[in-house]
Amino acid sequence: MSALDSALWGLVLAPLPLAGAWLLKRAWDAPGPNRPWFILGGWSLLVLAIAVSVPLMGPARGPFVILAIGSTVALALVAAGVERRDARKKAQRELAPEPSDRRRVVWRGWLRGFLAGPLAGIAALGCGLAVAICAPGQIQSRMVIGGLMVPFLWAGGMAWTLSDDKILRAFAVLAGVSVVTLGAAFLKGAL
Repeated sequence: MSALDSALWGLVLAPLPLAGAWLLKRAWDAPGPNRPWFILGGWSLLVLAIAVSVPLMGPARGPFVILAIGSTVALALVAAGVERRDARKKAQRELAPEPSDRRRVVWRGWLRGFLAGPLAGIAALGCGLAVAICAPGQIQSRMVIGGLMVPFLWAGGMAWTLSDDKILRAFAVLAGVSVVTLGAAFLKGAL
């Protein structure tokens, strides 16, 4: 298949990612009772476009062309909503977001600190070990990728834990991630 044929098929299939991106933008702009349907419809159209492109343009070129068209269309939709403001005009001051309305309890602070520090670190380490042990590829690449993931995941886990209002949810997610990733690394390493 020539590049011209791929370009023509890409133009023929362009309305699918365009409609999918438009539905996703509509779901983002107007939350309401139809929002899940817009999200489902948008992603379904994007997946359909990729699935249709494979037999028409090939398994490598088809998804690449559709993803390139879809991301360009999404960028154009986002750019269409850009709002120009006068830099000389002063914006009204907004109030800072209020902290949690719950009363302060000492043990909650200590528990939140434990979750953000050691437990988030264990979860991040488990993710890094799981990637280093279980992921496909060369051992050197897996070790480097797994090692580079750990500090970013730990920082993300700390930030999320400290900003989330629900301590039990943070504990459940961090403990679950720790158990699953360390278990996967242990089982793969034992086999």
